[in-house]
Amino acid sequence: MNGRKIVYVVDDDPDVRDLLRTVLGGFGYAVSVFGSGRAVRAAIRREPPEVAIVDLGLPDMDGLTLVRELWEDVRFGVIVLTGRGDVSDRVLGLELGADDYIVKPFEPRELVARVNTVIRRREQLMAVSRNGATGKARFAEWTFDVGDLTLTADDGRRETLTAAEAALLSMLLKAPRRVLSREQLQSAELDRGDLPFERAVDVRISRIRKKIEPDPRSPKLIRTVYGAGYLFAADVTWVNG
Repeated sequence: MNGRKIVYVVDDDPDVRDLLRTVLGGFGYAVSVFGSGRAVRAAIRREPPEVAIVDLGLPDMDGLTLVRELWEDVRFGVIVLTGRGDVSDRVLGLELGADDYIVKPFEPRELVARVNTVIRRREQLMAVSRNGATGKARFAEWTFDVGDLTLTADDGRRETLTAAEAALLSMLLKAPRRVLSREQLQSAELDRGDLPFERAVDVRISRIRKKIEPDPRSPKLIRTVYGAGYLFAADVTWVNG
């Protein structure tokens, strides 16, 4: 597609599909639109995008099921498209691994900004790994590879992170045994307009804990400091990739 960054839009409303294609296309993206989950699955097998924007109300499958499937593919980001009143769906979308969400009705400039941010965040993480110096972090029984967004345990278990989770974990690992407030962690998140930013951070922290903590309900590595923020409570060694 002429070297332009690819965005896939999955929505059963043709008007929404046309609007997203027009807006994102006007900012230089190569946009392909789909009316069903089955159609976008086939397209991803042929050529993955940089970002997939997924509406939760699809005709052939639950949009949340599709989000759960797509986040496992670390080659691209996932953005959930929801109605303004569906706060629970937005939170669940983040819990299932979406990088962000866009609320209908949306401002075109906000839409483009969110797509830009998801892509930029992923590119920054990949650049860190390519440049060496801080490509991998070692802590407890885990090795975190920034470049491919994976955690590998000493016993061979592997966990995949979203770009948003990886950015948040990187911030914690670069400041071990220090309390980081939610305001300090904000640089790892997008500005939230209608869902409090703190809620998005808490959801991602919960997801990371489920991957690295022996008992996520009683975390030992990422500790909550009530009224202050979060603290990574283990030694960390950064090594070249």
